[in-house]
Amino acid sequence: MSERIRVVVAKPGLDGHDRGAKVVARALRDAGMEVVYTGLHQTPEQIVETTIQEDADAVGLSVLSGAHMTLFTRVVELLRERGAEDVVVFGGGIIPTHDFAPLAELGVAKVFTPGATTTEIVDWVRQHVATQPVQSGPV
Repeated sequence: MSERIRVVVAKPGLDGHDRGAKVVARALRDAGMEVVYTGLHQTPEQIVETTIQEDADAVGLSVLSGAHMTLFTRVVELLRERGAEDVVVFGGGIIPTHDFAPLAELGVAKVFTPGATTTEIVDWVRQHVATQPVQSGPV
């Protein structure tokens, strides 16, 4: 048996629209994943701290404000600084397609745009976020 996938869903920056993030968080939870939703107006530092404390396998960032390049970059940098480069970073929101490649180069594994279904997101997370088997006995 393997551990459940643990995902932090976060709203970095000043964007105050979180309906989509809440829908994604609920879909991931309903699919059997452990989900921590950080709430609105989180700094990259707060998001990374939560990700580390929760021992998350992935962090999903939702940005509608246009600040995705700055905010996603900072989250990825901070995860690397904290030795958590194995955490899968994915995002969604109003993100122009011409930013997909630069985000991928930074380490953002996937970008979902409006119109992505919750099934598509859940399936992608299941396929791209590896969990480790539960250890029995001393390691």
